[in-house]
This record gives sequence, structure tokens and C-alpha cells, in this order.
Amino acid sequence: MLHRVYLSAKPLSRSATWGRRFASTKTLKEALQEVIPAKQAQLKKLKAEHSQKVIGDIKVENVIGGMRGLKSMLWEASVLDPNEGIRFHGLSITDCKQQLPAAPGGKEIIAESMLWLLMTGKIPTEAEVRQLSRELAEKGDLPVAVEKLIDSLPNSLHPMTQLGMGVAALNHDSAFQAAYERGMKKTDYWTYTLEDCINLIARLPALAARIYRNVYKPGQAIPALDKELDLVGNYTNMLGYGENKDLMEYLRLYISIHGDHEGGNASAHTAHLVGSTLSDPYLSYSAALFALAGPLHGLANQEVLRWQLLMQKEIGDNVTHEHIKEYLWRTLKSGQVVPGYGHGVLRKSDPRFVALLEFCDSRPELLASPIVQMVKKTYEVAPGVLTEHGKTKNPWPNVDATSGCVLHHYGLTEFKYYTVIFGVSRALGALTQLVWARALGLPLERPKSLSMDALEKLL
Repeated sequence: MLHRVYLSAKPLSRSATWGRRFASTKTLKEALQEVIPAKQAQLKKLKAEHSQKVIGDIKVENVIGGMRGLKSMLWEASVLDPNEGIRFHGLSITDCKQQLPAAPGGKEIIAESMLWLLMTGKIPTEAEVRQLSRELAEKGDLPVAVEKLIDSLPNSLHPMTQLGMGVAALNHDSAFQAAYERGMKKTDYWTYTLEDCINLIARLPALAARIYRNVYKPGQAIPALDKELDLVGNYTNMLGYGENKDLMEYLRLYISIHGDHEGGNASAHTAHLVGSTLSDPYLSYSAALFALAGPLHGLANQEVLRWQLLMQKEIGDNVTHEHIKEYLWRTLKSGQVVPGYGHGVLRKSDPRFVALLEFCDSRPELLASPIVQMVKKTYEVAPGVLTEHGKTKNPWPNVDATSGCVLHHYGLTEFKYYTVIFGVSRALGALTQLVWARALGLPLERPKSLSMDALEKLL
């Protein structure tokens, strides 16, 4: 839990209380005002000097294979290397854990630290992070109309559908839409986009928690936002798990490292595409959430957990590597894939998986958990089985191989809700890039499509 900040000539320590601000502390908007001109100049130089340079070849497999692997998007915050994994402005997950501020008394990165890094490319001070944290808490209450909308939806409606509807309805108060209708200069687009993005990120925990309470804990009161808590601390509290500090720490890590994963994944790309039409951030991100809701994207961690629980039920408590190996082969020979293994880009173990596994290794109660033990033992066996099977390009685990299992251990067992947590997280990266798309003046996205006849004629 975050507490009050103290004011001292000495550097802030993580065990210090948080509350008052240094007079010299920049806001996120002020930090962006400093870094945007340099990025604009860099883009102008690229256009002037290198616009005709070839950076890749388009093959037929790219056209008919979902444009996979094509270098065709500008995305500033993160780059995914097949062998090294994700880097945020050049920083690995390990770098981020070592350098980004955490909550006092906690060990994990908080979402505000990652948001600042993604938005500015800079490491924030603890005072800057706390200032941003307080701003988000102060802006985090839902409009009454949106509360009524969510409360009116049937409990049987999928939580992701409800989340997308709620985010879209928040555009009633869009600063960007209002300013655009009044008339504004293109150079001001990013400032109103930033205002919408901060307001949306601030309200996502209250919206997501209200959906959870309505669907799974109807009739229970939702705690008010605590101005001294960070974004994920408030989210955990409003979910009803405020006393579970281990879950709170896990969600801090989970939401931070899931926040961005390049721009080509379906949800991030959707936000970018819809945003390129100058739709406001609420509409852009609601579209992204509906992409995230697909079983080939954001639903993956619950599919992994379902598969793991079925394996646990069949094998029983006496789990050995040989039992898991036999179960893996039965899965593969039945024509199914092994959930949580393989990735569209990565060719090594996902660093996000490794980070979550390290979290488990640091907590004795997780090491003793049967479901976590099964995850670890599967990791020790599955790559060899998949390599021997020969039909998987990447036999290594992705983040979904463990993420849902830890949630389940901590008592958050409602599978259908897991993607909502992913949706709260992915806003950090997708909304950051909407701000940068407006700051850099990126155009409407409009790739060229071909029919099969046209493609054959071209060939």
C-alpha cells in the first residue's frame, strides 16, 4: 500500500511515506512537452533523408498470412526481438524491475512507473510517479451515467463485452472530440489526446472492478478510491482483494509487464488503426478491447489454466515429469496444441514468463502451490516434447503459460474475467501510442489489398 510522501533534502526511499511533492517535479504533460520536439525532428529527418530506402521485401506468404512479420508500423514505446524478447525504450524487463520506482513497501514495478517510461522514454523519479499516481486516483471515479449503464447489463454478458461498452460510453466526456468539434490546430491534437488517455487509464480500474462485482459478487459494496493508493492498489482494493497484499503485488507486476508488446499485436494495432481516423481514445481503445477478447489473443491465459487444471485432475497430486510428458503427447496426438507454448514472434522463453516465474520463486506459498508446481514441471518437460514433435517453430513458453495460474492460486478464479485484467494493462501501451501518433502527425492507416486473381496476375 502506498502511504504519504515525506519532503526532505535527501533522496526518496521506497520505504518512505508518499504524499507531498517536490516543487521541481514535472507532470507527465510537462515531461512530454520536453521530449516531443526531438522526436518530431527525428521523424522529419527520416522522411527527408530516407523515405525511399527499402527495409524489407513483401512475399506472398505475408499477403495471405495476416501480414505477419512485415515491418510496416511506427511504434515508439517497445520493440520485440525474437531472441531477446520485449524491450521498453531499450530497457529489458529486468532493467525495468531494477530501475523503475515501486510502491513503498513493495518490490514490483507499479503501473504509473511503466506508463511514464512508455510515454516519455525516461525513468521517472519517485516523486513524479507519486504525483501521477495521485492524479489518476483523483480522476478515477466513473460518471454516474456509465455506472448506470454497467449496472443495467445482464450478468450473463461477457465481462469483456461490458468493458468495451463502458470504455466506449466514456467518450461522452472526450476532451479531444469536444476540441475537434470547436476547431483546433493539428499541433494541439496530442494535448487533448493525452487528457483523454489519462482520464481513461484513471477510470479503467473502477470500470473493471464494477464489472467484476456485478458479475461475480453482486450486492457487495465497492470501496471508494483511495487517493494514497497507486492505480493497481486501488484496482485490487475495488475488486475486493485489498487485504491480499501478495495478489496486489502480483497484479502490479502483471499489469506493468503486459502493458505494451509492440504495435503489431491485434489489440494494439486495432487501437492504432482506429485512432488513425482521429477517433477519440475512448472509441479507439474500446475497439482494441474487442480485438483482445478473441481466443487467439487475450483469452489465451484462461485456456492455459483450463488445460492445466484438466491435466491436474487427470494426473492427480503425485505429478512427475513422466506423467506430464505422457499428457503432453496425448494432447498433441489428439490434434490439439499445448496452450501457453509458442509465440508469433518470440523464438525463446518469453521474458514476461520468466519474470512471473521469478515472482513465484520468491514466495514460499507459491512454490508449494500444486498448480504453480505443475507450471514449473511442464516448463521443464514441454520444450523437449514439442521439439521432438517437430511441428512447433517455438517450443518455449509465452507469458500465458503461468499468468492465469497465479491468479487462480490467489483466489481470483473466474476465468472469463482474466482478459479484463489484460485489458486494464494493455491500455498503458496502446493509449501511449495514440498520444505519439497525434504528436508526430501520423496519417490515416490504409494498406493496399489484393484479390487472389490480382496477386496471380502480379506474379
